[in-house]
Amino acid sequence: TVNGVPARRGDCPVEPDTDTVAFRGETVVYRPYTYVMLHKPDGVVSATEDRLAGEPTVLDLLPPELTRLRPGLFPCGRLDKHTTGLMLLTNNGKLAHRLLSPARHVDKTYAFTVKFPLSAEDVAALESGVSLRNADGGTDCVTALCRVELTDCTGRGAAGRITLHEGKYHQIKRMMEARHNQITSLARLTFGPLVLDSALAPGAWRLLTDAETAALEHLPMRPTFPRLPGIRKNINKSLFEKEKHYGRPFSDHTLVRSSAQICPPCRRHAGNRAL
Repeated sequence: TVNGVPARRGDCPVEPDTDTVAFRGETVVYRPYTYVMLHKPDGVVSATEDRLAGEPTVLDLLPPELTRLRPGLFPCGRLDKHTTGLMLLTNNGKLAHRLLSPARHVDKTYAFTVKFPLSAEDVAALESGVSLRNADGGTDCVTALCRVELTDCTGRGAAGRITLHEGKYHQIKRMMEARHNQITSLARLTFGPLVLDSALAPGAWRLLTDAETAALEHLPMRPTFPRLPGIRKNINKSLFEKEKHYGRPFSDHTLVRSSAQICPPCRRHAGNRAL
């Protein structure tokens, strides 16, 4: 029925904001977007399809009736093939863009294990930022501030949690490699306000609750730091975060630019600082 009147035609016009639609006595709530929490298992690709290797994707874990009734679902962000844990699937492109935008600084927490022990010096270096190497062996970027909490360091390796807001390619793996260590397992526990449901087994999924959806849609904007002309954005942002956090300049970076390479109005701020 539509507003209490039986609907006998399939093309009956409906205004979602004002009309009341019921089926067999139960009110049907119109939802323009779908949000799915998925516990991604190991070996599944974070994509809608894998044309090259033919690997199973996260969409293959959803029932066909869901993907048929709610077309356009895609993973919000990516997890490596062997990384497990929380993944958000949605058909809301604008929300996905906001969640993945670097300007939002959306926190993500991962549980990790590494092959070798992590010392207090390693933890401090990871938290303050490490230089990531590119394929050519040069410095690609310096990571932003993060939080590292060790939960087990009694054995030959170590286990803990790391919270960061960046999403660089294989970032946590490369961060550990920068400290001469190796990731042996990695699982995402949180994504912004979302927390992985402990009742979801690997490969299981559920729709987000109204409270979880509202928390995502009203995620506040977090401040960013200014960019100095002539300095690469990813390195400059990390530098400013470190100086703001520790209250002193940093000069332990490998890339150096002289004050002559920076426009005159900014020399008084940058000086001859090593980046």
